[in-house]
Amino acid sequence: MSYDVIVLGSGPGGYPAAIRASQLGKKVAIIEKESLGGVCLNWGCIPTKALLKSAQVYEYLKHANAYGINATGSHDFDAVVKRSRGVADKMSKGVQFLMKKNKIDVILGFGKLVAANKIEVTAADGGKQVVEGKNIIIATGGRARQLPSLPIDGQKVIGYREAMVLPQQPKSMIIVGSGAIGVEFAYFYNSMGTKVTIVEFLPRIVPVEDEDVSKELEKQYKKSGINIMTNAEVTKVDTSGSGVKATVKTKEGETVLEADLVLSAVGVVANVEGIGLETIGVKTDKGKIVVDQYQQSSVPGVYAIGDCTPGQALAHVASKEGINAAEHIAGHKPEAIDYNNIPGCTYCTPEIASVGYTENKAKEAGYAVKVGKFPFMASGKASAAGSTEGFVKVVYDAKYGELLGVHMIGANVTEMIAEAVAARKLETTAHEILNAVHPHPTMSEAFKEATAAAYGEAIDI
Repeated sequence: MSYDVIVLGSGPGGYPAAIRASQLGKKVAIIEKESLGGVCLNWGCIPTKALLKSAQVYEYLKHANAYGINATGSHDFDAVVKRSRGVADKMSKGVQFLMKKNKIDVILGFGKLVAANKIEVTAADGGKQVVEGKNIIIATGGRARQLPSLPIDGQKVIGYREAMVLPQQPKSMIIVGSGAIGVEFAYFYNSMGTKVTIVEFLPRIVPVEDEDVSKELEKQYKKSGINIMTNAEVTKVDTSGSGVKATVKTKEGETVLEADLVLSAVGVVANVEGIGLETIGVKTDKGKIVVDQYQQSSVPGVYAIGDCTPGQALAHVASKEGINAAEHIAGHKPEAIDYNNIPGCTYCTPEIASVGYTENKAKEAGYAVKVGKFPFMASGKASAAGSTEGFVKVVYDAKYGELLGVHMIGANVTEMIAEAVAARKLETTAHEILNAVHPHPTMSEAFKEATAAAYGEAIDI
């Protein structure tokens, strides 16, 4: 069988690439080794949000009296996990529908490039077939990174996939790594009643975020009972007993932590092995496929998108890269992605959302800055909702009023960050944000109020 475009991988980069190529009149096939939707829909973005929502509902129940409601409740851990899997299955079925709607052939199996325009697909039963494509888009994603000192055995040392479907809730858990995956699972399990310890190698948790955001999350997590160790490294684990003993090296020396299990959440690595890149000469660097602004690899007609390329390992980045690749194949010249205007969202409670420069990075880049901060404690909507933790912080260029960065921590901020992304895309200035009337009472007012604070015009603080 011959196609105009073959997409290898059906995650949040692969399936939009296939759909966009089909919309542009191309004959398209998509190859998937496991489940349509990839890690994001099946084992990542979507099912984790379902788990986190269950934890949030349980938290509401535990604090219902604060809202004048008399309620008691317990949780069924197995039912929580089943709900999460049901949400994921529904989304995966939705992708199946989209493939049929857009007349995209789905080929199940493991795909390996055997030529610049040919992929050999090995099905689950061992059967093989070769499909041809004028253009190929590699969208193979990533997987949990493993540390040499922390080998994942799937039982006592687990990755994010196992963490989503544990047969029973652990009484205690050590989470190694405090990026989005680590802090989201920390919130979930702590809310469910598991004793959680976070071990972070760097000086602060959520280290890619603005320093003020890191401090606020650490404060809120410690308040909720989570133990946090920064500047700390797990050097070895002993799984010989009923639980696990983790040796943690800190500036003060070594300490041994005991828990039921350890969750390794130290990032992802690209899935680039065994897919034939060397066979056809696709250039890689530091374990990622090298691409140009149109997602073209070093081999003509072969594109790569998402976590297997150097851009941020985020679902929405992969989706945009996939659409750009499909449009370039169709003869368009899509606008290059501005990787400094990609929003990052972490769905713990309180949520974190950010885009652009942190305050420190802006200064390092040579900007004189104006910084404004608005605490949700001063927000009428946040007070009414009982969610006054956190703030919005804005960073402006002092000379021209350019919006350099926005950093939020609080309830629903992942829904608010898009305003900042659009503002930066449109080269909006502080003056224009101040003169754009924001609705009251809303959480989103905090963006305008933080801007006012940066210019000495704050009304409510």
